[in-house]
Amino acid sequence: MHKHQELFDDRRAAGRKLAYVLSDARYDLVLALPRGGVPVAYEVAAALKLPLDVVIVRKIGAPGQPEIGLGAVVDGDPPQVLWTPDLLQIFQPSESYLEAEVQRQLSEITRRRQTYIGNRVPINVSERHILLVDDGIATGGTAKAAARALRQAGAASVTLAVPVAPQSTLDELATEVDDLICLATPEPFIAVGLHYQDFTQTSDDEVISLLQKAHSL
Repeated sequence: MHKHQELFDDRRAAGRKLAYVLSDARYDLVLALPRGGVPVAYEVAAALKLPLDVVIVRKIGAPGQPEIGLGAVVDGDPPQVLWTPDLLQIFQPSESYLEAEVQRQLSEITRRRQTYIGNRVPINVSERHILLVDDGIATGGTAKAAARALRQAGAASVTLAVPVAPQSTLDELATEVDDLICLATPEPFIAVGLHYQDFTQTSDDEVISLLQKAHSL
């Protein structure tokens, strides 16, 4: 039986620890993966005095098996669609299915973004040095899609910063980003939440209030 040491009190405490190791670095913008990434990223953005925005990733599920990701839609201006070619080969969905799914996820992204930040336009990432933040990573699919989309959108560099993740996932993500910062890589890795004393789901209200607070800093 492996005892799991709780490393972080809660997401905001983890964000403060992350900000501490990032304090000397040069970035232009902090992007959070909502919802859980927002409290972490808020503390990082506040400590480094940087603007904060969200980057919303939605999976495009396979026909009849929505948990299998054929690709992902990542919001931005313009939104990016990324496909997983080997899974497209296996499932061979129709063009019309894929088009409809992309549209469905785009409208969900629009709805969520409006919920989170109203009508504020997404911050332009072109030529910016981006700090991409989440509360932890298990498989890394969302972070990978976000990093690829930011590169496609012309980001000058992308640094992924998380409090906790398995080493194997970090190894996979290393080729997707310019730099990786992770405070803890426990083995065996079971779940992100085990490394927090308080891992209560982040609510939409908390996301909205932290983004408003960050915007007025």
